Amino acid sequence: MTEHIFELSEHTDTTVFYGVNNANIQLLKNLHPNLRFMARGHVVKISGSDEEAVRLIENLQKLERFCLDNNALSEENIIELIKGNTPDEIKFENLILHGVNGKSIMARTANQQKLVKDFETNDLLFAVGPAGSGKTYTAIALAVRSLKNREIKKIILSRPAVEAGEKLGFLPGDMKEKIDPYLQPLYDALQDMITPLKLKEYLENGIIQIAPLAFMRGRTLSDAVVILDEAQNSTTMQIKMFLTRMGLNAKMIVTGDTTQIDLPYQQKSGLIDALEILKNIKGIALVEFDVKDIVRHKLVQRIVEAYEKRAKEPLVPKVEQESRKQEILILKK
Repeated sequence: MTEHIFELSEHTDTTVFYGVNNANIQLLKNLHPNLRFMARGHVVKISGSDEEAVRLIENLQKLERFCLDNNALSEENIIELIKGNTPDEIKFENLILHGVNGKSIMARTANQQKLVKDFETNDLLFAVGPAGSGKTYTAIALAVRSLKNREIKKIILSRPAVEAGEKLGFLPGDMKEKIDPYLQPLYDALQDMITPLKLKEYLENGIIQIAPLAFMRGRTLSDAVVILDEAQNSTTMQIKMFLTRMGLNAKMIVTGDTTQIDLPYQQKSGLIDALEILKNIKGIALVEFDVKDIVRHKLVQRIVEAYEKRAKEPLVPKVEQESRKQEILILKK
């Protein structure tokens, strides 16, 4: 009786592949009663006749490919794949990847689709536009897809640690606990795309790294997709430092909303500066999102439109403001 070993890719989520309470493994055992096999970690050991073991390994390869592509593997999928059939899948033209439980992560608007397309041909992308337009979410989906396809070795996500218009003061805890509130939106997106155990493994092994912008100095970022989120809150020196971290086989995506700058008054945003300095450079793409790209609650689009309309209105002279106040007082009397 010969022992064969099948090793799963490090990007295969074993909790999905093996199934709840190892249900998928139990099904495979029932389908191959003449084989004995044990699954532990990313290794499956198979004992039995060479011919049947080789056939099972071929099936395991198909199952793993399906699991990586769809982030799901049901007992029905296994039966269909072993029969040589392709399980019924919902195919979307603008699909980026399948998230947790097979959720379809798609480029839902024209500018999200442009970001996906430009990612293929440019190493540095700027995605600029209003809140809720899917800039960061699409960027993270592209990074996760690149990781799963083994095009890169790690994902690095960063943000400036700047409060939104208020001072939070002292934050308790260690360094991670202090910076996590600033980075929570990045965790939220990752949790849609990677199961909790796999995400924890990636974070512990440094395959996915999340850090404030200030910690980037001195690093060379190679074989990675690097995302700088909320870049409108970076200074000119910070964004220059960040962009010059790019190493070999690396792609960078810089996202931000130039209407929501939380830097001290009169300090110019590094994102605005970079867009002026780096325009028309080959290998750099700019995707400008607008109100039509907002994919949150329908009210978010209306809110953004209202603020944009207000910003375009001429300021009322102070004398006219005082005159209006006097008119209101007279009417009240």
